[in-house]
Amino acid sequence: MRKGKVYYNDVLAGIITETDEGLFSFLYETDYVENYAHQFLTFSMPVRKEPYTDNRLFSFFEGLIPEGWLLEIASKNWRITTNDRMGLLLACCENCIGAVSVIPMEELEDE
Repeated sequence: MRKGKVYYNDVLAGIITETDEGLFSFLYETDYVENYAHQFLTFSMPVRKEPYTDNRLFSFFEGLIPEGWLLEIASKNWRITTNDRMGLLLACCENCIGAVSVIPMEELEDE
């Protein structure tokens, strides 16, 4: 299982998870639901208490992953196949352009 903490403007918004079976979920943090309900990540995933689930990485998070030549560089540097979307999300999206960042859980647990 792989997980990442999703931040919106430096506020922990939720956790994205890929299970060992390849299923994806995103769950907004309780504090975020209670205090930042108006600041949803995307129109397709408004703030709610219930998790979002899918058998593919959510399109919003897909959009954070680099494309083209930058994807090739990232894939080669981290030795991640371009089909490993969660791996790329966790490796490349800590310092995204914009308000959202994704930080691997293992990295946070080591601090």
